[in-house]
Amino acid sequence: MGPFVKQIKLRDNPCLTLYSSRMEASCLELALEGERLCKAGDFKGGTAFFEAAVQVGTEDLKTLSAIYSQLGNAYFYLKEYGKALEYHKHDLTLARTIGDRIGEGKASGNLGNTLKVLGRFDEAVVCCQRHLDISQEQGDKVGEARALYNIGNVFHAKGKQQLWGCTQEPGDLPLDVRDTLQRATGFYEMNLCLVKELGDRAAQGRAYGNLGNTHYLLGNFVEAIKFHRQRLSIAKEFGDKAAERRAYSNLGNALIFLGQFNTATEYYRKTLQLSRQLRDQVMEAQACYSLGNTYTLLQQYERAIDYHLKHLHIAQELNDRVGEGRACWSLGNAYVSLGNHKQALHYARKHLDISKEIGDRNGELTARMNVEQLMEALGVNESDLSPSSSEFEMQGARPKFTKRNSMDSVELWKYSSDKVILLSHISERLQRESVSLTFIFQKLGRDPSDEDCFFDLLSKFQSSRMDDQRCHLDEPQNGDNGEGASNSLTEMIALSVLFSLLDPAITTSPQTEELFDLIASSQSRRLDDQRVNVGNLPGLRITHNNLGHLVGEGDHQEPSDDFFNMLIKCQSSRIDDQRCSPPEAGPHAPTVPDEDFFSLIQRVQAKRMDEQRVQLPTDEQDSPQSPEPPGGFTS
Repeated sequence: MGPFVKQIKLRDNPCLTLYSSRMEASCLELALEGERLCKAGDFKGGTAFFEAAVQVGTEDLKTLSAIYSQLGNAYFYLKEYGKALEYHKHDLTLARTIGDRIGEGKASGNLGNTLKVLGRFDEAVVCCQRHLDISQEQGDKVGEARALYNIGNVFHAKGKQQLWGCTQEPGDLPLDVRDTLQRATGFYEMNLCLVKELGDRAAQGRAYGNLGNTHYLLGNFVEAIKFHRQRLSIAKEFGDKAAERRAYSNLGNALIFLGQFNTATEYYRKTLQLSRQLRDQVMEAQACYSLGNTYTLLQQYERAIDYHLKHLHIAQELNDRVGEGRACWSLGNAYVSLGNHKQALHYARKHLDISKEIGDRNGELTARMNVEQLMEALGVNESDLSPSSSEFEMQGARPKFTKRNSMDSVELWKYSSDKVILLSHISERLQRESVSLTFIFQKLGRDPSDEDCFFDLLSKFQSSRMDDQRCHLDEPQNGDNGEGASNSLTEMIALSVLFSLLDPAITTSPQTEELFDLIASSQSRRLDDQRVNVGNLPGLRITHNNLGHLVGEGDHQEPSDDFFNMLIKCQSSRIDDQRCSPPEAGPHAPTVPDEDFFSLIQRVQAKRMDEQRVQLPTDEQDSPQSPEPPGGFTS
């Protein structure tokens, strides 16, 4: 299920029916155009119109909430997750302020989806659970189903991340990974029950697909096949070619583990056919890669080479150097099995060069060992080999002239320490002031109970302005290093202490009001900074029409402490630091299926290693040996 989109409709906004002002109409018109562009798939153009609508501003709270929601979703699709997080948080704040419980739930769900993509799974679960709680409270079955599905997605993604680097056999998972994936399965099953009750066939298809994926990761391949076949049936029912292609691919992957290679090739060929119909080169390359590996397992090396060359060609077209390296590695294996060691050496050298370029240390070690073995078998030295690419071109793949940018160029997250420094500075100042006050009382010989007069005075002064002072510390502006705030506090405390030390008769004199005026004056320059409320939401124009909604309805239904803790975590890093794509496990290979499938092939081959080993010819053995099972390369 996709993100929750709040539609912008003129008829749903009575205050806009008469177009009370041209500015109001302009904001709505811009937002409607942004919505139209996003629906057409132009998210970049849509965000430009939505941002313009925010700049114009509106007093209509529902319209502004819808703009926030759609801006967050548009930035999500553009993979600008920091901005998506920013606007979904604005939507959540506004929804809570106006008491829109359903809107609060949807905003929490969108926030959870964004946090999931950023790998912040614990926070994502809290947000999605908040959506689930509100949906159940409001009797919103559709929202409840979406929340259950999203929580399952969070645990599924977390389990996949935990699997990175695991070397266990399929199904033999660490306890924490198994627990995470089983929790995902539980939420998907609850979602499936609910969408069946609602009669939502499309949602049932998505639930079946994700149940199949989770059981696949758990090593329950028979269960995975059962769910993927149900997913395939519903995809055909709706004419959803993309979902049908995914189902065929997933069925092929599961069948490989069960050793049903011939049936797997049938599903992979259907995957390839649909990928070409959909003009999806990435999926076409992945299908070719899977077919090449499966035909290698079937010892049909000529067909394997044909599909690996097709994969190689698309990888070059898409500038996928990692995919090229995998294709060369697979082609070398196939040529060794055919006894064509010269061609195998060519691809082994290409694999070595690409592995060095992309920084694949394991690939480099494997390729270097294979090159050494093949050179020894052919009786040649490095100096005997020419850099000619003629053989490479003869096989139907064009040479590569450009290089991908290294993944080293991707910046890691950097976290600003400005706030930490500011807070530390203020803390030190307050500690010094506390020591000074204690020293004053000690020097004057005052009884500790006399401190009560100071705190009573301070409380009296603060009580009428308490709401104004509920704020967070802002970063210093215009070169201010935080001294202004601290100095103001120092002045107030010092004046209050002096006042409390005066004779009680003086405290009732007319000079009392003058002292309060002096204290208020010292604080006045920070009053605007302390007013943290919905006025900070971009695009919100506060008028008499909406002021009552902003003030009166925002105090209902306080969320739990866990939710506040989540929000604190969300605020802990600056938005500018978050403007990056989520971290990846390593070099990205779009033309190669998930890493677990590549490991799958290696593990399946490892079980048959004794059968796959072939004797490479020595200097005295120029003629190839009789055909034997595949192998020869170090895996």
